[in-house]
Amino acid sequence: MLTPGVEDGPPVNPTRVALIGANGHGRWHRRVIGPLHDAGRLRLAALVDPRPIEAEPAAPVPPGTRIFTDHREMLAEVAPEVVVICTPPHTHLRIAGDAVAAGADLLLEKPPVLCSAEHDELEAALSAAGRVAQVGFQALGSAALSALTDAVTAGRLGTVTGIATVAAWQRPDAYYARAPWAGRRLLDGRPVLDGALANPLAHAVMQCLAVAEAVAGRPVVPVGIEVERYRVRPIEVDDTAVLRVRTAHGPPIVAAVTLAGEDFVPGEVIVTGSVGRAVLEYPTDRLSLPGDAAPAEVPGRRGLLENLLAHRADPGVPLIAPLARTAPFTAVLTALQVAPEPTLLGGGLVDPVGTGPQRVLRIRGVNAVLRRAAERGELPSESGVEWAVPPWRVTVESGARGGGSPRRSSQPAAG
Repeated sequence: MLTPGVEDGPPVNPTRVALIGANGHGRWHRRVIGPLHDAGRLRLAALVDPRPIEAEPAAPVPPGTRIFTDHREMLAEVAPEVVVICTPPHTHLRIAGDAVAAGADLLLEKPPVLCSAEHDELEAALSAAGRVAQVGFQALGSAALSALTDAVTAGRLGTVTGIATVAAWQRPDAYYARAPWAGRRLLDGRPVLDGALANPLAHAVMQCLAVAEAVAGRPVVPVGIEVERYRVRPIEVDDTAVLRVRTAHGPPIVAAVTLAGEDFVPGEVIVTGSVGRAVLEYPTDRLSLPGDAAPAEVPGRRGLLENLLAHRADPGVPLIAPLARTAPFTAVLTALQVAPEPTLLGGGLVDPVGTGPQRVLRIRGVNAVLRRAAERGELPSESGVEWAVPPWRVTVESGARGGGSPRRSSQPAAG
């Protein structure tokens, strides 16, 4: 990729970048930032974390990078032009607001915020300050996703009748001990929503929304959300869920995901049309289109930070994942906030595998249940799964930008 705004060399004054949340997943961001710093495309001006900065052999802290434990102190002393925020989701709005007020553009980890009201508040702050925010849905920069949406808009699938995703991962006990907010619905009275749909498998949901955007030729407008949520541990959020989003334009979207899977399914986006079907394995960029003998990798991903730098140099370069594009995803989170607690599964249905912190729990037959939901567009309760419970249903009143928020919710009703 060319250096943002410069074709034959690094900028004379590279953009000052700060990373808030430098440990944990923040180390992934440091591995992205490091080569860009070394190439002169940006300058890593500061790292912020309340704990001592963890070593990252693939991205050593560059000389001259300042270290802080408080982001407000950093903003006042360093005045970064771009701030990467990789902190717990329930802290995003406050930290993002501080960074925007200090004059910075943002790369904000997903989920960007936890409800449509927070989304609107952050959008207003960005607009008032003349700043922009890119959201960390890095799979949106995939050439494979572009190839899929190009095929959809070119009519290779005919009329699209279904958009779905299925993913089956496993998370050990240690995953839920990683932080005080892990597996929590609320922390200190604030929503956290650290469930499968909202956090680890959020990319699967967002990929489907991107396809729906291409099908409709306009921003996605959710009008109804139905969800069945389950858990195999004493947590407050879902580790297994089937979500169906009905939209104002186009077919429904179904997301069937688990962190208690039997066999590993990385994550597939399945698009069904009147004349063919496409499957994108989004973590690996493997794509199968109608007429293909087998899935093939479509190489190439545009980095979100590089894209943000390019946009700053030339506003004619569109952002890959601007905050506004994620409004439908935030509408889903808004619905999850008011949904009942997930149903606890146990007994002979759940098998423990391993011991200690690496113990995992697997739901018997869950992969087949999720696969059927994705293929048929049906919730488990609609297809006769014995352990399924009736879905939670929410009607969404959409705002002008298409995000929407739940205004009327139903009690669980027979599916």
